[in-house]
Parts: sequence; C-alpha cells; structure tokens
Amino acid sequence: MNDAEVPVFSIGERDRRWGVAKDFMAREGLDALLVFGEHEDAGPAPVAHDTWFTNGRAGTTVIFPRTGDPISLLPGPMFVTDHLESSRRGDDMWIPARDLRGSRHSGAVAETLEELGLGEAVIGVVGLGPHMPWHPEGIIPYGLWSKILARFPSADFRPVDLAFGQLIMRLGAEEIAVLRHSASIGDAMVAAMVATAAPGVPESQVYAAGMAQGYGHGSLPPAMHLWSGADVVAAGPPAWGYRPQAPRVLADGDVIYAEVFSNFGGRHTQNQVTITVGDVHEDFHRAAQVARAAYDAGLRALRPGRTFGELVDAMHEPIDAADGWPFLIAVHSLNPGLSVGKGRGLFSRLRGAEEYPRVPDHPTFLPDMELVAGMSFAFEPNYAFGRHLVHLGGTVVVGADEPLELNPYSTRLLRAAGDGPSALSVPLRR
Repeated sequence: MNDAEVPVFSIGERDRRWGVAKDFMAREGLDALLVFGEHEDAGPAPVAHDTWFTNGRAGTTVIFPRTGDPISLLPGPMFVTDHLESSRRGDDMWIPARDLRGSRHSGAVAETLEELGLGEAVIGVVGLGPHMPWHPEGIIPYGLWSKILARFPSADFRPVDLAFGQLIMRLGAEEIAVLRHSASIGDAMVAAMVATAAPGVPESQVYAAGMAQGYGHGSLPPAMHLWSGADVVAAGPPAWGYRPQAPRVLADGDVIYAEVFSNFGGRHTQNQVTITVGDVHEDFHRAAQVARAAYDAGLRALRPGRTFGELVDAMHEPIDAADGWPFLIAVHSLNPGLSVGKGRGLFSRLRGAEEYPRVPDHPTFLPDMELVAGMSFAFEPNYAFGRHLVHLGGTVVVGADEPLELNPYSTRLLRAAGDGPSALSVPLRR
C-alpha cells in the first residue's frame, strides 16, 4: 500500500475542530472546557475526547479556555518524548510544546486552571457524565475530583459530556476519509479470518490472522471479541485470553462469532461477524435472514432529521416480528460511542440463564438525539432460534441523502475457506 493513499488530518481540520469547540463554549455560556481522557489501552468505545483536540495519544487532560488555545496535560515522560520525536520527524503537532504540561494529577490541573485565570469561571467538564456502556456515571477519579472541588469552591463546573459528545459525532470530510480507511482495514481482518478458519484449526490462529492484518495495515485494533461452537451463545474476548486454558479447536458444523475492531488514526470501526465452518444447522441461515432484515431496516431509517430512537425501533421491527429472540443490542454510535440501542430478551429465552442474577433490560439511551450527516454507527443486529445465533453488520455513516455503508462485506453470513493466508496478503477493500 502506497503511503500517499493513507489519509491524514491537516492543520485545517484542527482549526475546524477548535472553532467548533469555541462556538460550543460561547453557545453554552462556558469560559473553558476541562476534558478528561481515558487511558490509551482502554479497549473498545474509549472515552477519548481529548484526542479530538490534540490528534495525539489518548489518556491526557485538555483545558481549553474560550479566549485562548488548549493546554494538554500529559500523564508522564513517555508522552513528552513521543511529542518531541514526532516534532523532530516533521509531523504537524496540533499542540505546541509550550502548551504541554508534564503531569495531569489534581495539582497540575489546579495550577493550570489558576494560570489561565479560571478559578471562578464557568467550566464545562467532559468526564463527569455517562459514557455507555462501560462508564454510566463518568470516568473522573473521586480523589482527583474532590481535590479540584475543594480547591475551587467558587468555580461553576458543569457536566457537558452528552452535549459535547453529540457535537463531535458530526464527522468532517477528513474524518470520514480516515473512517473509510479504518473500515477497509477491518474488512481485511475479517477476510483473513475467513481464509484461516477450518476444522482442526485453533481459535487462536483465526484470531491471530485477523489481528495481524490490522497491525500490518497500520491499525491498532483493540482486543477482538471471538467465540466459537456448534451452539454457543456468548460474546466478548475468548476465554483463553483471561483464563489459563487451551484455545478451542474448530470442528465441522461450528460457527465463529467475532466483533472485529479497527482503530486507525483514532477513528473506530466495527465488523460484526458470523463465520460458518462447514455445514451448519439450518436455523443459522434463518437467523441470518432476520438479522439482515434488521440491518436493511436500519439503512432505510438512517436519514438526517430522524431520531436515534426511530432508528432503533425500525431495526427492531423485523426482530420483534420473528419467533426467535434477540441476543444483544442492534445498534450504537461510534466516534464517540455515546448512544446505545435498547436491550432485552436474553434471560427469558436462554436455557440455564434462570440460575444467574438477572441483568435488567435497558431502554434506548439518547432516543431523542437527532441524526445529522457525518454521524457514524455500528449496525450489529443479532438473532437466535434456540441456541443458533447470528451476528452481522458493520460501520454505517449518516449521509446527506443515502447512508454510507463502510463494511458491507460482513453484513451476510460468511463461510470459512480454510486457505491460511500469508502475512499481509489481504488487500484493502476500497
């Protein structure tokens, strides 16, 4: 792949984003934004709003006064040396060295607020509000935040997570180009998994084939979700990744479920994947038809001016009409992961689940959010007849008229080929 084909973010994109943030502060009556970023190894759906300002490593704290430029507080010396080396190589660094600080503990945050004259200001905070599904009550540590509140009793700190998150969901043209590239890498990861899977092959080899494509094409994919079996109902990282045991060996009649994540340039895409290994039960094909009908219903509903709740309801119409059951949610937002579709049905239909504590059903989160061009979503409809479950889908963007499908490859049931690709043999899908 030629480097000239790899999209990048320009200084113009930086200025666009900073202008959007200043307009937001003016509209909301804020003197500054205080943005806490989650650790860079947080995995899928990271709370990484800090990178939207910096185009850099996740895990920093950004303080952006309405009348000045943002200051980035770094967690340690590695971030300083990385910035220095990138500058030395000629990269366009969005935050100059003079606007960096070498720590982001409560004392450093307080000193920066005082330096900027924000001791009695109205400050919008990203990190106090809900970030579904992992952080329903925010990400800021209690110890840090209690010290900030004690230090600045006259400041007015206001959570703005949801309002600001919806604002930055509207991706610009450069961001959509980067998102397309990320999605193409995700497709290459899935294609490598399809080519590797076969009876007698361990799950770990299928996993490795996919991740190798991600790394080889320049993505930094978080840990993949992957399970396999003839009638498995589960989702998440494979058990051998967190419990000492041998990876399962694939057999004829199995299916592989995978949620494949690609992260290129801080723009995240997802492929929802079901791979059949040999001949599988007919119920898998029936379930795939329901899931695909939900995906198509979502495409028809994904239009500017409609609401996220209307999108969720549209995708659930074919699901509710069938006589099986849905496993998990059908859709959620990406970049950032903010809005989440409704979840229900698991514990009433899965044999053996009655012995476990009930996880409550949950309504759609942010159902009234208006869809606007540039928003990205993970379409991930799933359906089961008995224990025969299918996931399918990928990344979709709200277009000015028609939606943009970035991962059509994984919106159907895939069949294992068992060819075993060599490293980096899978081309990117354009």
